[in-house]
Amino acid sequence: MKLQKTIKDPVKLTGKGLFGGQDATVTFHPAPEDTGAVFIRTDVASAVRIAAVAPNIAERSRRTSIKKGEISIETVEHCLAAIHALGIDNIVVEVQGPELPAPDCSSAEYVNLLKQAGSVEQTNPRKEFVIKKPICVNAGDATIYALPYSDGDLSITYDLDYSAYAGIGRQVYTYRLAPDTFETGMAPARSFLLEVEARQFQARGIGTHIGPRDILVIDGEGPIKNTYRWPNECVRHKIVDLIGDLLLVGRPVVGRIVAYKSGHALNQQLVRKLYDAAQQQDRVERFGTDAILDIRRIQKILPHRYPLLLVDKIIEVEGDTRIKGIKNVTFNEQFFQGHFPSTPIMPGVLIVEAMAQVSGLLFAQRLEHTGKLAMLLSMDNVKLRRPVVPGDQLVLVAETVRLRRRTAHCRCQALVGEIVAAEAEIKFMLVDDEKV
Repeated sequence: MKLQKTIKDPVKLTGKGLFGGQDATVTFHPAPEDTGAVFIRTDVASAVRIAAVAPNIAERSRRTSIKKGEISIETVEHCLAAIHALGIDNIVVEVQGPELPAPDCSSAEYVNLLKQAGSVEQTNPRKEFVIKKPICVNAGDATIYALPYSDGDLSITYDLDYSAYAGIGRQVYTYRLAPDTFETGMAPARSFLLEVEARQFQARGIGTHIGPRDILVIDGEGPIKNTYRWPNECVRHKIVDLIGDLLLVGRPVVGRIVAYKSGHALNQQLVRKLYDAAQQQDRVERFGTDAILDIRRIQKILPHRYPLLLVDKIIEVEGDTRIKGIKNVTFNEQFFQGHFPSTPIMPGVLIVEAMAQVSGLLFAQRLEHTGKLAMLLSMDNVKLRRPVVPGDQLVLVAETVRLRRRTAHCRCQALVGEIVAAEAEIKFMLVDDEKV
């Protein structure tokens, strides 16, 4: 049994952020069991604590950042990569400044600092997420696969395809995560930019404090005023970024990752899916079900009852912006007696009703709407694309378009497997439950 670890002593790092160039100070502190990696922004009016987990990812270009409300901490990936690679489970990172320092534009200084801090084993067993089913995300021709892996650790294969740029070319590399090899063979790999990208960034006021000697700026011949530390330094750095991003699952990942032309945005898509799978695994182990809301809790929120309660469980919730539920369709459904006895098909109007009920559960996630009932106001762009028959499992997804005090608007889909069976945009009026 692996035990959790934290650092032994506090350590501090100062420097400038990679993108903004502002001065920042980072102090690493030991943390109790089951804390995970937690950042605290201390230069704002009230210190803001932000856990390094997928729900807190901020949408940013070419970097990984986390946020809580309006407060963010930028460019955390190199720090997270060092924490992940050194096997540190619990740590508190105090940050004075909007962005983490980027010494050497690599993860090396973070590794050195955390090794100086030392580590201590704790009493609780280490939590890991073991990939048991393949997961794939893609955007254009960029793809990442997360696959089961029998060796009990994390293996990453990255295919970096810059065939159109002679200064980089195509680089394929496989790396198996281990603290000693990460320190010497991966952490010193630096961020890189094409020359045209660097000029565009600096024209927008980004990274104006650094030059080609500080970061790899690459033209058709290779690095400008610099040299590679390895011929394949670029692909190594991509793997370092991915190792950092994967820690946002909230625990070490055991499995094999295969990536082609992936960047932070696609990494984060995968991380969100792995995080959801890890949370689902926790619910199954703790409660014997993967449901966030089971039928008993659903009945406490929705007034619907047999035969018109059409949601069996909720398996994903993202605040009040997105929800995913399940409706298991069996031949015992009352409506199959007449629709149609010889060719049973679930009525389209009931599929839409099921999507509306899931939407109502989504709106109930916001405190001010607890105790309110979502009354159907209008339906637009309703499309029934596939018959739903006994034995199907309807996956009901609702995403908020607009949510106000008295009205709500959401975009819904009902899927069977990966195939869309129905979709609609639905508007609601939110009324007090006791007035209905």
